Amino acid sequence: MRLIEQGYYEEKKSKFYVSLYCIDSIGEYKEIIKDHKKKYKKANHHCFALISNSEVKMSNDSEVGSPARIILHYLKTHSLNSHILIISRIFGGIKLGQGGVARAFRKSIDNLETP
Repeated sequence: MRLIEQGYYEEKKSKFYVSLYCIDSIGEYKEIIKDHKKKYKKANHHCFALISNSEVKMSNDSEVGSPARIILHYLKTHSLNSHILIISRIFGGIKLGQGGVARAFRKSIDNLETP
């Protein structure tokens, strides 16, 4: 696994940490999620989608607004096979609602930068 890009976005005090990794096998996603849970201990949700050799795996991690579908759409749109995109959200105390969460996840993906 190799970190390709990272990003950060803040919406109404909620913080979104985005990371895009290139992976060699689908099994690496567990290690990446474990690392994110350690790095972002205060995060309430670690949402992700991955594509590896036409196999797809995704999780909303109990977040509203179907963020995993948004993340998967990004991977497919950019033809990113053998990649995982994970977004860790730290809740800021202000509810965004389903639409607001979906928009915030899209905006956080737009803030990806090469580390």
